[in-house]
Amino acid sequence: MKNLREWAAVQELHKRKVPILRIAKQLKMSRNTVKKLIRLKEEPKYSRNHYPSKVESYLDQIIVWRTSPEYDFNGTRIFRELVKRGYNGSINPIYRVLKKIDEGKSEISPDATVRVETPPGDQAQFDWAEYQVVVNGRVRTVYCFSMILAASRKKAICFSLSCDADAIYEAIQELYDDLGGVTQELLIDNPKALVIENNLKSEDEIKYNEQALLLAAHLGTELNACNCYWPRTKGKIEKPFQYIEEQFIKGNTFFSMEELNRRGKEFIRDWNGQAHTTTRRIPNEFFENEEIQALLPLPNTRFRMKALEKRKVSSDGYIHINTNKYSVPIKYATKHLMYRIVYGFRIELSTEEQEYIMSLELQDGKHGIFKNPEHYEAIAVKASKSIPQIKRDFTSTFKNGEAYLKAATGLFGQPSYHARKILELLDLYEPEVLDKIIEYAIANNKLDIKSIKQLIRNDFFKIIADEAETKNSIESTDIGGIIRSLDYYEESSEVTAL
Repeated sequence: MKNLREWAAVQELHKRKVPILRIAKQLKMSRNTVKKLIRLKEEPKYSRNHYPSKVESYLDQIIVWRTSPEYDFNGTRIFRELVKRGYNGSINPIYRVLKKIDEGKSEISPDATVRVETPPGDQAQFDWAEYQVVVNGRVRTVYCFSMILAASRKKAICFSLSCDADAIYEAIQELYDDLGGVTQELLIDNPKALVIENNLKSEDEIKYNEQALLLAAHLGTELNACNCYWPRTKGKIEKPFQYIEEQFIKGNTFFSMEELNRRGKEFIRDWNGQAHTTTRRIPNEFFENEEIQALLPLPNTRFRMKALEKRKVSSDGYIHINTNKYSVPIKYATKHLMYRIVYGFRIELSTEEQEYIMSLELQDGKHGIFKNPEHYEAIAVKASKSIPQIKRDFTSTFKNGEAYLKAATGLFGQPSYHARKILELLDLYEPEVLDKIIEYAIANNKLDIKSIKQLIRNDFFKIIADEAETKNSIESTDIGGIIRSLDYYEESSEVTAL
């Protein structure tokens, strides 16, 4: 106010043409002050220097504690919590802040959130969502487990038919494996599989599930449970579930859970190659350039809550699990294998020394037998012993097959015997080559298997040469490309002739 009155007095005397020296003497101020007030054409505004309060740096947290329904702390509780965080002021400034917050509560959205960004390698967020998905022709409840690196926003997902503790622990390990390393902290929700008690209105520490703590120790990370009923604490992992549903789940059907997982991982891989709307960076590039170096190494083994179960493989190569039989590679016949069921659909098999062998998909129904022909290749018969089947295989494999069987009928007591022995030669020769031999054998009335093998040993190159000459293209015939080395046959002729 004093400055305003002085400015007004100087301006008035200056308008009356009073000299600056006289104005200075009359108002008892220096000539420089008079000159300054004359140059100031607008009245001076009052301003007060701002000195930050000790409570200002905690203002965002105070707003959350006061306005969030899950907290609604009073002034005393807020003061005690701030002291734990390093506040060394008195309680009075806190009450003044709370008065302003209470007066403006209606203007503060209940969804008001302070965004937190963490350095690379510090944090990953883990959660899951439930979807209705068409798998193998029927709608099933499927759980999508997801993890995101908080810094780079690189994501990983997997799908399960269960969301029990076993599935949750397996998913955390699989997703860390997909991301290529472990973060120092894993932000989680509060399921009983991970958190026993998390009451923010008490001063007790969060009580974690003992198995969850063992998992965290195995991985080398530390669990951090988010605030109950406050999903925005882990907002980075919450948002992607809507995108996954809209862009991947809806409108798609899947033959099996394994296919769902394979296609889901491909979808996330593509998504990680697109710029993130918040960071404006491509997650894969951010990860490769910065975050991967900050991650902790993955453990060499998987943490498991339960011991593996043992089953003996039958002599015909089947393992019996939950009333159904599944074929395994025949080399494991009569041996004991270890197994476990993961995610409610995947059977993982390993040796007694717990060396991983393979995975199978758990099938619906009871008393089913599920066979993979590839598992029996090591002992597979070279040709069928069924006479009707031998004839069908022979005529469908060789163009001259039907002509051979007609020519052999009446010559041999059992033409199918010789046909079967010729089919066994497919292990050594291509069908086109044997077909030429059969054609030559018919023309020269050498139809028994011994004569045919003799033709192969002695006259094979002549047969091929004659065939090439008739086409005037012997130079274009790649003999080396259509036959195998006869050395093998020479060594085993006595065996194969029997």
